[in-house]
Amino acid sequence: MKTLLLSLFCFASLSVLAAQQAVTDEGQVVILNDDGTWLYAQGNEPEELVIPVNDNVFTTHKDSSFPLKSSKTNSVFAINPKKWRFTKNKGAHEAAEYTFQLKNNDLYGMAISEEIEIGMEQLADIALENAKTVAADTRVVNKEYRVVNGKKLIYMEMIGTIQGVKFKYLGYYYSDESGSTQFLAYTGVNLVAKYQTEIDKFLNGFAVR
Repeated sequence: MKTLLLSLFCFASLSVLAAQQAVTDEGQVVILNDDGTWLYAQGNEPEELVIPVNDNVFTTHKDSSFPLKSSKTNSVFAINPKKWRFTKNKGAHEAAEYTFQLKNNDLYGMAISEEIEIGMEQLADIALENAKTVAADTRVVNKEYRVVNGKKLIYMEMIGTIQGVKFKYLGYYYSDESGSTQFLAYTGVNLVAKYQTEIDKFLNGFAVR
């Protein structure tokens, strides 16, 4: 299943594109700027939806004692090294700065870092549109603001299908002057309940320093 899911997440990082027009799956016309940002063309803005705020407190679990620093942004990803293995990816062709796997299990993670600052709502929207280029039925099933280790960010869950495999993609989306970060966990939809505790501990290892 890892190979199937990675085929989607390789498309998750931002791309710096020359200014041009594009059309989303919903038929919305957008303008792509050469600095990596985008905006809706006049008259094509969708109805604005209010993203709810989760008032719970989210902090790094005590067992997530091994911090990994992004080389592109101020983001830090703290993991439990007894449970998670990780790979530091190198090369401009790599979509993720770090990839993760819960040892001997079908739960995976990625940390995608870009030096471009972009609004968090736009960052989440871009991630959804990129996912749809590989899994056309991808849809958002939960989206909210959270404060994680003192930083306000967007939490989003997406579900989609690749080659008959239904996956769930859970992640944090954050951006500041140092750049933009997507910190994600993913697995089969049928396994989310099994791994929910580990997913929460993993994601809440995200911090900004």
